[in-house]
Amino acid sequence: MQALKEQYGTKVQLLPDTDDERVDVFETEWYKRIKARTTPGDNLRIYRQNAGMTLQRVGRLLDVMPKQHVSNMEKGIRPISKKVALKLASIFKVSVEKFIC
Repeated sequence: MQALKEQYGTKVQLLPDTDDERVDVFETEWYKRIKARTTPGDNLRIYRQNAGMTLQRVGRLLDVMPKQHVSNMEKGIRPISKKVALKLASIFKVSVEKFIC
């Protein structure tokens, strides 16, 4: 919240929370819409950036794949094969389903 206050100043107002009910974000319509639009390439880009890896680094980890191939997979121009999806899952330590349609 402090970062929001620094960014937006007096435009940010904190209101008291009067609702004690917890919401499972995975059950919200917002999450379902976002998940439906997220592609395997989007997941690749998100995991790569979160890990602080370059396209070139991921390409090297994928047995010397050119960085342009990795970029094209992120953009959905080049499909992610099952073999590559398995390697990506191992690299990022996530489920292989993240990289398969």
